[in-house]
Amino acid sequence: MGKYRTSLSSGSTMTANVCKKITAQLTGAIGKQEDVSVQLEALDILSDMLSRLGGTLHSFHSSILNCLLPQLTSPRLAVRKRAIIALGHLVLTCSGNIFSELTEHLLAELKRNESTSTTRTYIQCIAGISRQAGHRIGEHLEKIIPLIVQYCNVEDDELREYCFQAFESFVRRCPKEIDPHIPNVMGLCLKYITFDPNYNYDNEEEEEEEMMETENGEDEEQESDDEYSDDDDISWKVRRSAAKCLEAVVSTRHDLLQDFYKTLSPVLISRFKEREENVKTDIFSAYTSLLKQTLPIQSWLHASDATGKDDVPLTMLQNQVPNIVKALHKQLKEKSIKSRQGCFSLLTELANVLPGCLADHIPALVPGIVFSLADKSSSSNMRIDTLSFLHVLLCNHQPEVFHPHIKTLLPPVVACIGDPFYKITSEALLVTQQLVKVIRPLDKSCTFDAKPYVKDLFPGTLKRLKAADIDQEVKERAISCMGQIICNLGDHLSTDLQPSLKIFLERLKNEITRLTTVKALTLIASSPLKIDLRPILGEGFPILASFLRKNQRALKLSTLTALDILVKNYSDSLKPAMVESVLTELPALISENDMHVSQVAIMFLTTLAKVYPSSISKISGSILAEIFQLVHSPLLQGGALNAIIDFFQALVLTKTAAMGYSELMKHLTAPIYSSGSAGASVTLHKQAYYSVAKCVAALSSACPKEAPGVVNQFIQDVKTPKSSSAVKVLAFLSLAEMGRTMNLSAQRELKTVILEAFTSPSEEVKSAASYALGNVSVGNLKEYLPFMLKEIGSQPKRQYLLLHSLKEVISSSPADGLKPYVEDIWALLFKHCECTEEGTRNVVAECLGKLTLVNPSELLPRLKKQLSSGSPHARSTVVTAIKFTIADQPQPIDALLKGCIGDFLKTLQDPDLNVRRVALALFNSAAHNKPSLIRDLLNAVLPSLYSETKVRRELIREVEMGPFKHTVDDGLDVRKAAFECMYTLLESCLDRLDIYEYLNHVEDGLKDHYDIRMLTFIMLARLSALCPNAVLQRLERLIEPLRATCSTKVKAGSVKQEFEKQDELKRSAMRAVAALLTIPEVEKSPVMAEFSSQIRSNPEMASLFESIQKDSASLSTTESMDMS
Repeated sequence: MGKYRTSLSSGSTMTANVCKKITAQLTGAIGKQEDVSVQLEALDILSDMLSRLGGTLHSFHSSILNCLLPQLTSPRLAVRKRAIIALGHLVLTCSGNIFSELTEHLLAELKRNESTSTTRTYIQCIAGISRQAGHRIGEHLEKIIPLIVQYCNVEDDELREYCFQAFESFVRRCPKEIDPHIPNVMGLCLKYITFDPNYNYDNEEEEEEEMMETENGEDEEQESDDEYSDDDDISWKVRRSAAKCLEAVVSTRHDLLQDFYKTLSPVLISRFKEREENVKTDIFSAYTSLLKQTLPIQSWLHASDATGKDDVPLTMLQNQVPNIVKALHKQLKEKSIKSRQGCFSLLTELANVLPGCLADHIPALVPGIVFSLADKSSSSNMRIDTLSFLHVLLCNHQPEVFHPHIKTLLPPVVACIGDPFYKITSEALLVTQQLVKVIRPLDKSCTFDAKPYVKDLFPGTLKRLKAADIDQEVKERAISCMGQIICNLGDHLSTDLQPSLKIFLERLKNEITRLTTVKALTLIASSPLKIDLRPILGEGFPILASFLRKNQRALKLSTLTALDILVKNYSDSLKPAMVESVLTELPALISENDMHVSQVAIMFLTTLAKVYPSSISKISGSILAEIFQLVHSPLLQGGALNAIIDFFQALVLTKTAAMGYSELMKHLTAPIYSSGSAGASVTLHKQAYYSVAKCVAALSSACPKEAPGVVNQFIQDVKTPKSSSAVKVLAFLSLAEMGRTMNLSAQRELKTVILEAFTSPSEEVKSAASYALGNVSVGNLKEYLPFMLKEIGSQPKRQYLLLHSLKEVISSSPADGLKPYVEDIWALLFKHCECTEEGTRNVVAECLGKLTLVNPSELLPRLKKQLSSGSPHARSTVVTAIKFTIADQPQPIDALLKGCIGDFLKTLQDPDLNVRRVALALFNSAAHNKPSLIRDLLNAVLPSLYSETKVRRELIREVEMGPFKHTVDDGLDVRKAAFECMYTLLESCLDRLDIYEYLNHVEDGLKDHYDIRMLTFIMLARLSALCPNAVLQRLERLIEPLRATCSTKVKAGSVKQEFEKQDELKRSAMRAVAALLTIPEVEKSPVMAEFSSQIRSNPEMASLFESIQKDSASLSTTESMDMS
């Protein structure tokens, strides 16, 4: 038999032929039942073959099945066990008919129940099949489950154990089909997790309270021992399998959390006293799983879900904390290391889920912590677990609760710093660093006296800080810990302070420790204790300056932060030479290639200008040149732009710089003024105009005396016919930015100038003028808003531009300022909400939505009324308006919206196609920005959403273009919007979706139009990561469209775009295939195996697949690099 084994390892065609030849001999050998050892070898080889080449042996599947089934009743249990393994490999690749034959046979035998022994085997076999091919057994569960439930009640512990193992595999592998049976399964688990017929726990409880043991009590024990020996008791196996099954239920059913806390949590807590260690581990593990499910989701998506719904489980848990601690705290001092580790990992999870929940129980926990740290018999892992729990505990609770216990906690932790095993040292340093913050919190006043503990903390940490030959992690943590000690307790260190700082200087010079040291120095420099750093600044500053030219991004950023704090807090100890050494390094850091580093560098310059103005006169032209270059970059926005604005304001106010207001203005606007002249090749991106305008406004608000002159200058620029349109755009944008904060009503001609520009031939000038009118109005609503409303009413030609101005006013004005005008604006907007021009309708909708935010309780119902309007245009405007009321930050309107968004979403069934499309856009926006608004409406909304994913024949028409006929699908945009909504729901509401129903529509999308196929390929890749089991069950139907896409050929004479389109489509499909291949066990599916071999054998597909693999590999490495 040995030679068959070797041939199996090389999966070639020869192997397949050999396997086909020997299958008949193997099934023969298995069937003879003469020599058991031959039988076992043959079963092993058959299993091996089926697991590697199941698909190629399909012609033998039927004979293999017929040979294996009788083995399930073999007198030898080893034979039964291996037959079950072989069947498990067979069901992955066999046809549906054979699978049904197998399940029918198993069901029939289970009903017959010939003997308990064979029934056990059949239940084991069902569990084995479900583990291997859960997606196939799902449809038979209805018949299987009642039988297994019935066998749970038979008095046979092994049988019960196998029943629970079967339940566990169903819960994990067939989530949809097991759903109706979950309450029943949970009930059985809860009944049998306490099943311990041969042991009486009640005595213990009483002993705890009374602590009295009578003589005769012990005698009774003796008697019972004779009749019954513990070795026969296998009831623990039942309890363990019930606990594992509960863990499976808990980890897969997030939606039942509240029920779990009602029914399951108290039972599990009462079983923490379990006497059998293996079972106890699984009970702890099940409870830890429950806690992990309760962890509040820390993501931007759910940040806005501040409604009470998600807090109920947390409140229920909070009420059970005293019972948990009561059940665990005595066990923390038990001999058994395994159960102590279990306790600590459970408590760690608890402290993470509910920070602060153990505050009242610290006195009960401290003795156990100290015991595990000081106990000589504790393994090193035991100590590490204890330390990491202590760290979580210290981080998640208020300092005061620990103060009474510092005296007992500190010595064992400090002793661990001296431990020879580096992992313990490293954990202990982390805990010590946290303890320092607890002993003396700097952010609040505290009566606790920290001084006596410095002598414990300092020497141990110093010893590790000095050692040069220790583990890298220990080095880093010793630096951080000492940094924390100096930051929080530096005033108690007296003569030890300077030598410690000198060591930091040494660590700065070492490439391995420099980054950590920079961070520690930042911490020390920001300490309110004003630690004296003068002795190391002279030598340290130039070293820090040199880090700015190192090619390590994290080091540059941390160094800039450190320099910033040093300049803020130690400006009187700095020498001009020190600052100059840094200034020479800065030009290289300011560039559009790395906006974040540029931003931090410019913020540092701003600090210099404010704190150490004399240094600013030294700022070289090259730094300013780089900054101007950045202002003119199309990439500048957000944080970096704000940093530049702050810097310019600080720079102008120093009055020392060579660059005054007019110089800066000249440099800012030069490229735009020169672009009109003949020789200029500089054309700036649109974004640059906005950046320049913002800088101009910032400079003008810093120097109010200069402002009027500049405003006049801009008005002249606009009036001069000779000005290029670029100059006019800049002038309008600058007036806009200035007008928002200053009152420009003194400028009499401003209104006429702006309105004249509305007729300019240049689109850019028009839109800049409209932006200017809006923003100037924000600075003076009284004067400008009535004027603007009058113009909108009387000037139909300029309406679109004027409405854009109005949108600026509504977006940027404070609510109080707008209140008096709300009614007028509202009336005006409603006149225009049926406009035929979609662009105008969209602006009206945005104005309506943003205006509603000013007074939601009154205006939202008015929008709702309009839903019954006869005109589809009006309905679509109102629905779009609601989209503009949703923001990703919490807002006062949210509660009102939650109440009525359902009414607006009813327009998903509107007869008008366009209204349905904007309703989908509204739904998508809500699902993306504030899922809490729609989570509870999904049952009502999803049917309408899914029906929009269908292709509608009646919306497809033929258009004649000259000699050609061209089909146009009017329903495409709506379908695209519906699939986009489906994709968004994956991210924000996955737990509320019936994923199988969802997959049905993804399958349709895979065969739809180009745009939709692109979308569904991305969805499929995402689904492979989020719910791999469901995708596995549907694999056969999902692979076909992918295969069709990957193997299409473009007609030879097609246009270039057609080739590119198909290429992009194939790439996208192949990405989905690559994602499917990452699902565990996917290669066992025959369809997938066949498709991957087709990819490998077709050179075009193979090279495409390889390039996708390379892309994803390079992506994941850059991601991991960015994290550093």
